[in-house]
Amino acid sequence: MTMKRPKIALYFAAISISLLSCKETPKTAIKTEPVTFVKEGELTLYHTENDSVLAELDIEIAESDYETQTGLMYRTSMEAKQGMLFIFPDTAMHSFYMKNTQFPLDIIFIGDDLRIASFQENAEPYNQKGLSSKVPIKYVLEVNAGMVAEWSLQVGDSISFKRL
Repeated sequence: MTMKRPKIALYFAAISISLLSCKETPKTAIKTEPVTFVKEGELTLYHTENDSVLAELDIEIAESDYETQTGLMYRTSMEAKQGMLFIFPDTAMHSFYMKNTQFPLDIIFIGDDLRIASFQENAEPYNQKGLSSKVPIKYVLEVNAGMVAEWSLQVGDSISFKRL
């Protein structure tokens, strides 16, 4: 019986030393490749009154849950003639926020009839306040801040788009 106690004591000592000597590895940032624009379609904005073209954009399309939840997060910029078109499965009220979005955006809410229903101009980077569509919509177009004003976009203007 007395022989077991030194072995048990030695065993606990070894475990204690190994636990004390383990250092937690320092946390490091996960290194990922920058998220870059991938052209998946083309979109045209039209002025309702005279059907004139307001703008033509290359678009990325967000349809899956992951794509719609991530949007333009983790990107540092977007070209002037680029945008991201979100396509939802159903027409409903939607709210967007700017969490982890590094540059300001204009957010354009579009009905299932492809007409502009509402928009939010100059959404502030990193702001987690919800920006509501205010009416049921099926699509959302995100573009660089200032484009809504530059195009003189109005509720009722329309879009068309095609996938590549």
